[in-house]
This record gives sequence, C-alpha cells and structure tokens, in this order.
Amino acid sequence: MSSIINIKNFSKSFGNKTVIKDLSFEVKEGEVFAFLGANGSGKTTTIRALLNIYTSDNGELKIFGEDYTPDLSNKIGYLPEERGLYLNMTVIDTLVYFAQLKGIKKEDALERSKDFLKLVGLESKEKSVIKSLSSGQQQKIQLGVSIIHDPKLLILDEPTKGLDPVNRNLLMNIIKEKNRLGKTIIFSTHIMEEAEKVADRVLILSQGRAAEYGKLGEIKEKYNEGKILVRSEQKIDSNDVYLVKETSSGYILKPKKKVKPETILKQLVKDNIKVSSFTPLLPKLDDIFIKITK
Repeated sequence: MSSIINIKNFSKSFGNKTVIKDLSFEVKEGEVFAFLGANGSGKTTTIRALLNIYTSDNGELKIFGEDYTPDLSNKIGYLPEERGLYLNMTVIDTLVYFAQLKGIKKEDALERSKDFLKLVGLESKEKSVIKSLSSGQQQKIQLGVSIIHDPKLLILDEPTKGLDPVNRNLLMNIIKEKNRLGKTIIFSTHIMEEAEKVADRVLILSQGRAAEYGKLGEIKEKYNEGKILVRSEQKIDSNDVYLVKETSSGYILKPKKKVKPETILKQLVKDNIKVSSFTPLLPKLDDIFIKITK
C-alpha cells in the first residue's frame, strides 16, 4: 500500500519554543489516520507545515510524493481548525463558490451543494447568511467546502469542533462513508472516542514527539492489562490470581501477575462462581492517552 502523506524528521519552533521534535510518520492510501494529542501538542502546526502554510525548520513533508503546491489543491480537501468562511455570503452561494474554485461547473456545483445540505440537515438554511448560523452549523458548511469537489485526500483539523454529540456522530459517519468510497483521510482530534470509532492507525503526540504510532488494535494490545469483565449473581472477591473491582456493568478482574484469561476462568470455576458472561477488556484509547501524556 503506497503512502499518500510521508513526513520525515520534521521539526518546528516558534521563537524559543520547540513545538515539534523530529517527527516521522506516513499516511497510507485508503486508510483513516487519526492524529491525536492534547490542545497545543502540535497537531495543527504539523498539518499547516504539510500544506506549506508554515515553513518547517527541518525535515521532509510530502503529499502524493511531492512538496505541496497549489497544483495539488484539487486532490485535497482541507478543513482548517479555524473557519475560513465569508460571513455575509449565503450558505448555498458559499458552497457553489468554493466548488467552482475547484473547477466544478456551476450547475453541477449547485446540485452537489443541495445534496450536501440535505445530507447534514441544513436544506432549510440554503438562503441564510453564514453569520446567522450557529457554530455547529458553520462547521458543517466548512466540511461541505472541504469535500464538495470529491478529493482523493481529506485533511480534517479538529473536524467536530463546535458540534453536539448527534452531529459529531453524523460527521464520523460521513468520514466512514468517504473512506468506504476509497478516500484517504487524516484527521486531528483530542477526543479519543472519535479515533476509536473510525481510525485504522493512529499517532499520539506528546511534548512534540510521537509517543505512540501504529495500528489501533496493536497499540491497544500493547497496553492490555489482561482485565476481564465478569457478570455473575454471586459476589466475586479478590484472591491470589486477580484483584476485583465491582462496577455497575459487573466485576472487573485484573490479574495480579501475567496469567491468561483461561487461568482466571479456571479460578472462577474452582471457587464455584457461576458466570453469565466473561469478556476480555482491551484498554480504551482515552486510558492509553492519559497514561502516555500525564
């Protein structure tokens, strides 16, 4: 699988503050890549340097095998962290205008714009001016501007900013659908739950460096503590094999030493515990992120 984005040994400072230190990663064709980190960790700086909005201090930043130039703009859909909409334009004129900038004929641009507004539930706002929209509605229009020309690569910087949970879910579904259609997607976020829903691979930034990088499942397995969620009508107590934490979902059993799940199950049988469910628990990305960055 070829790389759409390839960043090698990238560093960036502003004055005496080093934001990114010797960062290297790639985004492969056809994948969803989550670029994770706390606010101020350097996610936006990296994206802006990739798109030549910032100059890098060191390193190589390639898109489609070359340095970014405006000639690549039709292949790329970029949703910036800060909105770049004309506040006094109407919603429909905004979408049509940006579509035409990408070389789409007006009639096709109008049809695409109407389809997008229907998709995100804003068809009634077609004639409204941008400044009259809520923050979340404006974010939807910004997304529309980013995808209306059907780019091969989507670069989305904090795409769910300003959206409520329902609309965050809507946007994540749009991302999944675009990926299903073969689009490559990189998105930055500090909301780990979003990455867990859609990402194939992730990079976690901490203090300007890649603290973790790779397939989501492999990273989760790396931090797996062997915890098991057990449901039983009987009380389960800690013993020499595991520690027990009672929760509303059931009992969470954490091994005291490196033992396999079948060893835990054997101990439950030995203790005459009747089990209605026995579920291995991989760590959540939130827990991994906190462990890495605390």
